[in-house]
Amino acid sequence: MGQKQLMQAALAGLALAVTGLPAALPAQNLTVLQGSVQEPIDVPLNRAVVVESDVPFTELSIANPGIADISSLSDRTIYVLGKAPGRTTLTLLGADGQLISNVEVRVTPDVAEFKERLEQILPGQGVEVRTANDGIVLSGTVDSIQDLDRALELANRYAPDRVSNLMTVGGTQQVMLQVRFAEMNRTVTKSLSSSLGIQGTTLGGDLGVSAGTGALNDGTTLGGAFGGNLPAGGTNTAGVLLGFNAGGLEVGLLLEALEQRGVVRTLAEPNLTALSGQTASFLAGGEYPIPVAQGDGTISVEFKPFGVELNFVPRVVDGDLINIEMQAAVSSIDTANGISQSGLNIAAFRRRESSTTVEMRDGESFAIAGLLQDDFRDLNGQVPWLGDVPVLGALFRSASYQRAQSELVIIVTPHLVTPTRGEALALPTDRVRPPSERDLFLFGRVAASQAPTTGGAGEVARQDFSGSYGYVMD
Repeated sequence: MGQKQLMQAALAGLALAVTGLPAALPAQNLTVLQGSVQEPIDVPLNRAVVVESDVPFTELSIANPGIADISSLSDRTIYVLGKAPGRTTLTLLGADGQLISNVEVRVTPDVAEFKERLEQILPGQGVEVRTANDGIVLSGTVDSIQDLDRALELANRYAPDRVSNLMTVGGTQQVMLQVRFAEMNRTVTKSLSSSLGIQGTTLGGDLGVSAGTGALNDGTTLGGAFGGNLPAGGTNTAGVLLGFNAGGLEVGLLLEALEQRGVVRTLAEPNLTALSGQTASFLAGGEYPIPVAQGDGTISVEFKPFGVELNFVPRVVDGDLINIEMQAAVSSIDTANGISQSGLNIAAFRRRESSTTVEMRDGESFAIAGLLQDDFRDLNGQVPWLGDVPVLGALFRSASYQRAQSELVIIVTPHLVTPTRGEALALPTDRVRPPSERDLFLFGRVAASQAPTTGGAGEVARQDFSGSYGYVMD
């Protein structure tokens, strides 16, 4: 056989081998064996349960030994110990290697002991305890925020950071804070000053004298004073000018006295309502513009609030016991202590504030008092040496006396409140209606003569106040 025939025979054999191979290998089918259907096994954390199988098994395995530990007590009995919260799978195999069952093992916190402790701490409360995944779910209704906090704190002992709170607090959880601010300012100012002036010339007119103290140190003003007018320099409310002539010599004496008394009262009575744990604020006053220089040389304006300010956070602790965190302040504009810069006048502020936290029951009151301020100032001015002369030295002295006292009292009363129907409430404007043309032009009435008959104002108008009413204090 020649070489050409051998090459042809080899190519024919290779072609037959290629055509004899299958086009593709068939895919292998995989079947997941479930075994017999079993209920999940619930195992408390750090506790053990014993599970019995209906058929004998020869091999056991646990998917995650960190969650549960297993051991066989016999060919039908299994000991399962919960080690960590979570879920894993327990597998049982028979003698022939066939799968008997895959059982889900759930390790949960020990709620049995938790329920016992919860009943001891909060007896009679409707708290329901459930497990979810690896945590505890609390639901139901408790009487107060304090009971809710106790239940959550106890649950965190058994499942740290894995507690779901679905509990609600029963009872009234809205607090109205009735606050009364009373500030009294008293000022007293007294002053007594004297001025002496002497003016004269010699007979020849070659020698003249002009001397004085206080407002009479100006010879031109002294001449006008002798004409019956007080010197322009006098600033006090009362003055007496005495003078006499001795030839060409004029002597003038001015006595000035001042006494001022002032009383200022500031009063505010805000009533604020807030949900337990929420913040309520109040401001009776205004906002004062203050210029602020910026880095680029421009000036912006910021507004600073002043007046009576109140911020409080109520918390219903237990029943009618209320915890109140309160901040109160009274401020006012003080122009006397302001500054002037670049043509801008910026006033100062007088501010007194208080911050406290108290607990009291519904209707009880507490007072923040003792916020006293007493400013005293006196000034004595005199001519050196002459003011020290007995009796006559009073003509060369001036004295002033100023005293300012202020006192702030804050009285706070909390109340538990519930909403009511809107038609049962009346506003101060409900009983005042615009007058008709007949009432205005014919009878001169600035409000309608007919009282309202509907709404809260109508309800008040229908009440009979012919007898005694109001508050009675024994």
